[in-house]
Amino acid sequence: MKKLDAESPETKSADIVSGNVEVLKSLFPDAFTEGKIDFEVLKELLGGAVDEREEKYGLKWHGKRRARQIALTPSAGTLLPCPEESVDWDTTQNLMIEGDNLEVLKLLQKSYASKVKLVYIDPPYNTGGDFVYPDDFRDNISNYMMRTGQVESDGRKNSSNTESSGRFHTDWLCMIYPRLKLAWSLLQPDGFLLVSIDDRESGNLRLVLNEICGEENFIAVLVFDRNRKNDAKLVSVGHEYMMLYAKNKQLLSELDVRLRAPKDGVDELRDIFAQLRQEHGDDWAAISGGLKEHYSTFVEDDPRLPLARFTKVDERGPYRDDGDPSWPGGGGPRYDVLHPTTGKPCTVPSRGWVWPTYERMKQEIDAGNIVFGPDEKRIPSIRRNIFEKDDQVLRSVIFSYAQKASQDFAALFDGKSVFQNPKSYRDLHRLVTYLTAPGETILDFFAGSGTTGHGTMLANVEAAPSRRFIMVQLQELLDANDKDQKIAAEFCTSIGKPLNIAEITKERLRRAAKMIRSETPDCSGDLGFRVFKLAPSNIRAWEPDAIDLEDSLLKNAEHLVPGRKEQDVLYELLLKLGLDLCVPIETKTMAGKMVHSIGGGTLIASLADGLTKDVVEELANGIVEWRKALAPAVDTRVVFKDTGFADDIAKTNMAAILNQAGISEVRSL
Repeated sequence: MKKLDAESPETKSADIVSGNVEVLKSLFPDAFTEGKIDFEVLKELLGGAVDEREEKYGLKWHGKRRARQIALTPSAGTLLPCPEESVDWDTTQNLMIEGDNLEVLKLLQKSYASKVKLVYIDPPYNTGGDFVYPDDFRDNISNYMMRTGQVESDGRKNSSNTESSGRFHTDWLCMIYPRLKLAWSLLQPDGFLLVSIDDRESGNLRLVLNEICGEENFIAVLVFDRNRKNDAKLVSVGHEYMMLYAKNKQLLSELDVRLRAPKDGVDELRDIFAQLRQEHGDDWAAISGGLKEHYSTFVEDDPRLPLARFTKVDERGPYRDDGDPSWPGGGGPRYDVLHPTTGKPCTVPSRGWVWPTYERMKQEIDAGNIVFGPDEKRIPSIRRNIFEKDDQVLRSVIFSYAQKASQDFAALFDGKSVFQNPKSYRDLHRLVTYLTAPGETILDFFAGSGTTGHGTMLANVEAAPSRRFIMVQLQELLDANDKDQKIAAEFCTSIGKPLNIAEITKERLRRAAKMIRSETPDCSGDLGFRVFKLAPSNIRAWEPDAIDLEDSLLKNAEHLVPGRKEQDVLYELLLKLGLDLCVPIETKTMAGKMVHSIGGGTLIASLADGLTKDVVEELANGIVEWRKALAPAVDTRVVFKDTGFADDIAKTNMAAILNQAGISEVRSL
């Protein structure tokens, strides 16, 4: 029976370096000698693809090499389950994780690599006052515990990234680089990465993303017009950016992926049209007048403004009939299209017809989508019906006022401005539905006020199966004496929660779910979330005391951290063995001992004590029978607590019985 301890690969987060080496070995086996890379041979195999110039194009800064190393270092942590702080723990597939996102991203690698459709983040902007995530290459878990007040600090303080430090851009880049690197590996092949940023770091971020994602995978920069600042002395800067990259843009092209979103205001227009039809019947002039009255309420920069062009109306709804039927750019096909009255060929557009053949155009004519003039001399036009084609490609410039986002957020918190400058959940809902399909997963590892989770919940009301979100937020401490954090700190105190931003995130998700349920009582979408918290591993590392080795041996006889629950250990096994944190867990009692089946028999674990030779046979036979009933599609792993066995004989007997039944993966923890 193989032992799982703190040094076993199975009990660590993904070893990204080893994975990279294995991929390289599979591609270039000739470049390996005695397990090591021969770079001279590798250069020969790569030929002209190797760039040996001293001066290369790219973004360089002090600390970049260290930032890359931090991303490759495995995590020594785990995620502790907190059902009491969760919503719908037993049924939800959503995750809310508290902790340093660098360590959390490492821990998610085995379970969620290539399984996330959209990564969206709104990282701290480099203003000089925001908390900068100060990573510790040697032991980031201990560093995190001190900075979030969970253990006694050694005097280090959270520092602001001021321009006077001389490292203004450097510190920010060192923070963001390893996190983006890790997040990129979680994206599925047809996934997307979306990052919010302002002017100060937009240039640097674009270069970093080009390096990590590949410049060829860049899609667009979305510009959000947030507000006007009339007190600006030179230019009113009221915009932000979102940089959008594809995991593999070439793959999207091969799959002929076409992103489309509902046009703003169409559902509202459909309701108004139905009401006008009820009032005016087939009096199209009166209905058109009612629509124009509705359009007149649109204000400047209203995203519904394009609808105002649909002023004509009939039984098919509002339409416009001025569409250009010519081939974009010229050189299109030319063929005869007979006028329905005169029977003569209509004038062909100078650029040719937009449809490749007459047969294809005839389909549009038969569908009533071609409007002919009084005779053949006028070029026919295209009719567009708003209710029949109500989607569109996303525009790169989006009007979304910050004041509205703040008002929406405050409405959830009884009118209190608990969070500064929240993003609009309506914007995130739009982006989530545009870039993902039902059933897919969205990750936000700078969760902040929880906007991404709120937007995803809203999408789950509209379509099944529910999309999943994974939210990660640092337990960043709130200071009641800081004027910018005073309201948030007081709010946490008022609801009896610790003073940190993660508590605001969770409360926002709870309140958003409650609001959605009140507005849509028949909603069957997933509005819950499981809470997990980053902590040091449940598995104790060997830490000998050179002065008193005997005492060290006694202390390390038990491999599990004292005070941890059985559930804590089970979920660490899920993480380290690459299973989903929302996979179902079933528990049975066998031979008086609790046994857990995880993922329909993918993993079976018993962390019970008192496994004597008298108990082992009954317990082993019970596990074998349960596994047969579950019939998992993959080989079952069985894990026991090493100190649970009374002696080596009991352990050997257990392994032997399970091996004879075809279960070869038996481990002790």
